[in-house]
Amino acid sequence: MKDTQKSARSTSATDKTSVGFSDEERVAMKERVQEQKAAARRGPGAAQADGESDVLAKIAEMPEPDRVMAERIHAVVKASAPALTPKTWYGMPAYARDGKVVCFFQAADKFKARYATFGFNDTANLDDGAMWPTAFALTELTAADEARIGALVKKAVS
Repeated sequence: MKDTQKSARSTSATDKTSVGFSDEERVAMKERVQEQKAAARRGPGAAQADGESDVLAKIAEMPEPDRVMAERIHAVVKASAPALTPKTWYGMPAYARDGKVVCFFQAADKFKARYATFGFNDTANLDDGAMWPTAFALTELTAADEARIGALVKKAVS
């Protein structure tokens, strides 16, 4: 009788686990694709009004602590930099100039993190020497935090 060996490749599909993107990351990428398709259907003229309603809808979907922070940040960003266009970006509220995202709010619930994040992309004018922060962890939002965010947003679009 011959001994037979199984090939290392003959494992069942149920034994495989993904080492790539998390479920949350896959959802965010799918949301980004949907955002791009919706923007292409709308055309450039509708971006401001539709972006605002999309952002408000995303904020409304958030669980309580994230939603409260997102509503306040939305108000602060709009007051600090009215020229920025609200839009969704990977399913998150974001604010863009000339179509490029300057800053965004990432709810803690989005990626099952212990804190929400308010961040800036490289289009933000925040350069301060050779190193500067581009994202801030938020567990709550105080008046002082709102003032700091407002000042950073103003600087980012200057």
